[in-house]
Parts: sequence; C-alpha cells; structure tokens
Amino acid sequence: MGFIAKLIRHKSIEHLQAEAGQRGDFRRVLGLWQLTAIGVGAIVGVGIFVLAGQQAAANAGPAVVLSFLIAGLGSACAALAYAEFSGLIPVTGSAYTYSYAVLGELFAWIIGWDLLIEYALIVGVVAIGWSGYVQALIEQLFGVHLPVWAQGAYDPQNPDSGKVFNVIAAAVTLLIAWMLTVKTEWGARANTAIVAIKVIGVALVIGVGAFYVNTANWHPFIPAAITSEGLTQYGWGGVLAASSIVFFAVFGYDTLTTAAEESTHPQRDLPRAVLLSLAVSMALYVMVSLVLTGMVPYQQLAGPAPVDAAFKALGLHWVRGIISVAAVAGITSVMFAFMLGAARIWFALARDGLLPKWFARVHPKYGTPARPTIILGVFTALVAGSLPIGEVAELVNIGTLAAFIIICGSVLLLRVRKPDIPRGFRTPALWLVAPAGMLFSLFLIIGWPWYSDGRFQLLGGLPWITIERFILWMALGLIIYFGFGIRHSRLEREP
Repeated sequence: MGFIAKLIRHKSIEHLQAEAGQRGDFRRVLGLWQLTAIGVGAIVGVGIFVLAGQQAAANAGPAVVLSFLIAGLGSACAALAYAEFSGLIPVTGSAYTYSYAVLGELFAWIIGWDLLIEYALIVGVVAIGWSGYVQALIEQLFGVHLPVWAQGAYDPQNPDSGKVFNVIAAAVTLLIAWMLTVKTEWGARANTAIVAIKVIGVALVIGVGAFYVNTANWHPFIPAAITSEGLTQYGWGGVLAASSIVFFAVFGYDTLTTAAEESTHPQRDLPRAVLLSLAVSMALYVMVSLVLTGMVPYQQLAGPAPVDAAFKALGLHWVRGIISVAAVAGITSVMFAFMLGAARIWFALARDGLLPKWFARVHPKYGTPARPTIILGVFTALVAGSLPIGEVAELVNIGTLAAFIIICGSVLLLRVRKPDIPRGFRTPALWLVAPAGMLFSLFLIIGWPWYSDGRFQLLGGLPWITIERFILWMALGLIIYFGFGIRHSRLEREP
C-alpha cells in the first residue's frame, strides 16, 4: 500500500455496523434517559452558573441571550450531523470513528487527538470552577475555610496570594475517574440523579428570579459599543465575541455518542438523546440569561459566581444555598460526561492501533477502559490542581469547533458517496444545515466578518495564542502518528 493510500484508508460503514453488533468490549447498560442525562450533564453547568453572567458583564449586556442563541444555532447544525452519524455508526469514538469511516485514517487521527486533549482540559477547567463553588458552599454552611495554600493553584500573576495547589479540584477528578473505572452504570446512575438536582436548581433560579425581574435592567438590550486598545465590548461586536466564548457551554452532547457501545439500543436512542439534550439545555440557557440580566444590572454579574451574586444583591439568602448545591451538582455532571468521553476516545485510538494496544484492554472485572480512565484522572488532577483556570481554558473551544467542521463536512460527503445506506436518522435540509454548521464553527474560531466605518473587520473569534497552541498540539500528534500510528494501525495488518 502506498504512502498516500495509507493516509486515506478508511473503515467501511458496513464493517463498522457489523462490528457494533458483535463487539463485547463493554456491557450495554445505558438507556435513552441515561444517555440524555449524560448530554444535559455535559452541556448545562459552567455556562449557566458562570458564563451567562460573566459574559453579560464583560461583552454583551442583556443581549447575552442572543450570544447563546447564535452559538446554539451553530451547535444545532452540528448536533443534527452527530445525530445522523450516531444512528448510522453506533461505535465508541464519536467524531473520531465517524471521520475514520468517511475521510480516512489521517483525518480520523487528527480529530481523535484533538478531542482527547479537549475533553481532558474541559474536565480540568470544570474541576477548578467546581472547587470554587464547593469552597463557597462550605464557607456559607459551616464557616470553614481551607488553608490558603490548598485553596487554588499558584498564579504567577498574583504570586503573593499564598495559594499552591487546588486540593478540592484535584480530588474530585480522581473521584470521577474511580467511579468510571469501577462501574459505568454506577457513575451513570449517580450522574442521572445529579442532573435531576441541577435541573431542579436551574428551575428554582428561573422560577424565583422571574418574580424579581425589573425590565428596566434590559434597557438598553444591546449596550453601546466601547472600543479600547483594539478590543470591542458591547454592541454587536460584544455580542459576537461573547458567542465565541459561550460556545463552551452549548456543546457536550457529542460526549454521549462516545458511549455508543454501552447503549442498550444505540441506533434508536443515540440520535434522540443528542437532539433532546441540546433542546433542553438551550431552553434553560435562554431563560436563565433573561432572568439574571433582569434581576440586577448586568455590570453586577462579573464575579466568579454570578447567579449567587444576583440573589445576594436582592437579599434572597435562603435561595443561595440551594443554588450553590445545584451548581456543585451541575458542574460535577460535566466532569463525568467529558472524562467518560475522553477515556473512550483514547480506548478507540488504541483499539485501532494508532496508540499502543496496552490502552485498549478493558478491566477483566469491571468491563471498563480502566487504564485510559485512571491516567486521565491523574492527568486532570494535576492540571486542575496546579494551573490557573485561565491558562487551562484557552484551548478548549478551538478543538471542538474543528471537530464540528469535520463532522458537518463528513455527513455531507457520505450522503454523496452512499445516499441509499439505511439511516436511523436523516438530517433535514442537510445541504443547508451542514454548510451552515461549518461556517458558524469557522466564524467562531476566526471571528465574524463585519462592515463598519467603511471597512470590513473580524469581530469576536478566539485569541491568536489559542490558535498557536492548538497548532503545536496538532504537530505533536502528527509526530506520534507518523512515528507510531501509521505503522501499527489495525488497517495495516487487516486491510
């Protein structure tokens, strides 16, 4: 087989479908509601309890609801593509496996390597946020403070803080890894209960907060633009900039597709769970954004716990404890979903020979991908414990946006190549939805084209340093692929 042929070799859809019915690597224990809970758990968390308020204060004002809708529209296009693929190829690995079937091995490796670090970093970011809420809750309920050195990571920008290591953030990632190692269904049941607590808490925010909405706080809905040192706040530029940031909060349904081989009825339940989890989550985001910015002036929502700040400002202290519990529960479910997804992508890469086979051995007793899960638990514990949240968060969005571009293009290409293959779910208006999803994702990365003051400019987008770091990570991945994966690929031995 020639060099180029190796890069574009791919698995056939029919072979993957046959494998899905024969594989016994995992036990099938997840139903529709557990899958949906994984999706909602991954989507709803930091976005509602942190980003909605912070982005209202920093960029969009009350129009942060528009930022969520813009990000959600792009995410919905990708969700429809994921739904079609998940019903067509019910195999663990999510976007990695789908790319392997349509675009070939090199693209599959790139997207798998990309998602592996993205999911791991999301666990780290969310663990740091979780630690902050837990410390606030402990202080509120018991008046107890951790030693200063254990409250957070060392921050070179604030070297006199006395903080050294975020003990709580590190501990929770190890706990999640243990749950996912011992029994997936234990973790899934706990996750379902946690998601229920979270949804109840969000409903409380909406139900109680709605009685304290002052519509004067929504005026002006889009504050006048302010430009300083080349950066634009508020105005449509701020709305679009916020959409690039809150996109972190409107994906996550892709994690449930990594559990395809643990689903009891994957071809039926996976597409439903993808769409249902996004629909529920977007409805909650829109309502919470409107309530928060209506309760208090948006400038008051800039702190690390904006929901708590809004209720504190109005003297509603009896609600604050309940909200803190819901926030802790909500953020926990995000960690569960993304660590589950990262471990299964790692497992899929190793099972296909692109990483050492040692990682593709399930635990003989528990039937879980224990080795990747344990290593990810230790890695994310070190990241969450020793790095400030800003440094960890910068890489998160770009990888997922790149995956969305590839998935939307892949589902379109597969419709051309194999239009008649049976599909459990067909994306409606695909020739409109897929290109729209690709363009939305691209604009969220590079910025939105905008005409103002007689010239075109890009508004929003991700910082260039994020793109540089992403390129470096991809370069490392290519070194591993050409040094190991291309020669040890399963398709090298079993064409």
